[in-house]
Amino acid sequence: MEVKKQIEHWINTAVDDLETAELLIKNNKILFGLFICHLCIEKGIKAHVVRCTFNVPPKVHNLSYLLEKTDLIPSESQLLFCDTLMYYQLEGRYPAFYPKIPTQAKSEEILQQTKDLLQWLKAKL
Repeated sequence: MEVKKQIEHWINTAVDDLETAELLIKNNKILFGLFICHLCIEKGIKAHVVRCTFNVPPKVHNLSYLLEKTDLIPSESQLLFCDTLMYYQLEGRYPAFYPKIPTQAKSEEILQQTKDLLQWLKAKL
């Protein structure tokens, strides 16, 4: 496995996902947009899993679990935000679980937090 290529893959696809999330949220496809926000951060963290372990990241979606596989030290607010994103990742994977749709303003706040966290993750590479 080429570590550099793996890291680039995870970060590049995270950036693409962020653009997709933004389009979805702006077009009132909020739940799926928030699901993609989770996916974006999951991929950003997986880049760090590769960096730290020199292995392909595990096929799991739990952000806290993935963070434990890295040397990252997120702030309390970043950890709480990851918990928020976990709530929305379920909708895409388990349609019987249907979370309450947040307001457009709250969705845009989550999108901005996603942008900030991805920027932090990229800066730590």
